[in-house]
Amino acid sequence: MKSTPKTNPFKRLLLTACAAALLGTSLTACFPLLLGGAAGGVLVAMDRRTSGAQLEDEGIELRAMARLRDNIGSRARVSVTSYNRQVLLTGEVLNENDKKLVEQVVSRVENVNGVVNELAIIDSPSLVQRSSDVLITGQVKALLIDAKDLYASAFKVVTERSTVYLMGRVTQREADRATDIARGARGVQKVVRILEIISEEEMQRLLPPTAKPAPAPRS
Repeated sequence: MKSTPKTNPFKRLLLTACAAALLGTSLTACFPLLLGGAAGGVLVAMDRRTSGAQLEDEGIELRAMARLRDNIGSRARVSVTSYNRQVLLTGEVLNENDKKLVEQVVSRVENVNGVVNELAIIDSPSLVQRSSDVLITGQVKALLIDAKDLYASAFKVVTERSTVYLMGRVTQREADRATDIARGARGVQKVVRILEIISEEEMQRLLPPTAKPAPAPRS
């Protein structure tokens, strides 16, 4: 009986990212408003948000997407990513008025606590740029998973035009460590932190009973 060769986890992430990029290309022509980040996502295990907050974030993204479709239509490519009711807007719009309109529409969605508007006033990026963003996100996630002193699932990673956005509820140590890791990923030009800083004690309280604390890095 032949054994099946094992695939490197990092390679699997990159292959998945490539597939996602190709799929996203075929969809965005019809649906320019993207849910959950153009090149983002979240490793769902051990999420530090409450289950209610996670559901609320999904609802915020859905409601925001629907309202933007009604108000903006197809003249913009907007990604809506919500984490603990803090919303990140990425993508492209044609002018300053549309950029302000998108923020106004999203800020009025129920239960939104704040909006970080990172929309660029440019034409939509090329397929090469979008594919590169997806690969960067996959690479950063893989590096976070590989870091034994971090819980990768505590972070949501979004990449837009080679800028990596980190979202999550993390300690200062985790924030600094993840930032250093993201900066070291190939192709990353900038790292923006949209993080809620919590204490080490609170982080321990948020861990499931069976989880072991992530060790601090060796000096």
